[in-house]
Amino acid sequence: MAISQKTRIKLNSSNQEKLDLICSQIIDIAKKIKVKHAGPIVLPTKRLKVPVRKSPCGSGRETYETWEMRVHKRVIDLETNERALRLIMRVQIPKDVNIEIEIPN
Repeated sequence: MAISQKTRIKLNSSNQEKLDLICSQIIDIAKKIKVKHAGPIVLPTKRLKVPVRKSPCGSGRETYETWEMRVHKRVIDLETNERALRLIMRVQIPKDVNIEIEIPN
């Protein structure tokens, strides 16, 4: 009985469309090579809120605007396969998408 190792790919971005595009490319590679995979698993979206005063000089009424940035996260688990990992490394990743690949020992 062989123990198969898993590779975990963590992706996060503030742009959901680009993130979903990269996830679909990784899943297509896994299907093409016939590697077992799970995901993309959608993790909770992190919301970063910053209240900012509207008035630049500081005088007058205290009115605030709230700016919000959303960070979307996905996780994909793959069976460890050298060919699949090489193809995944060749995928063009946009600047605003962060990718992290973990291979446990």
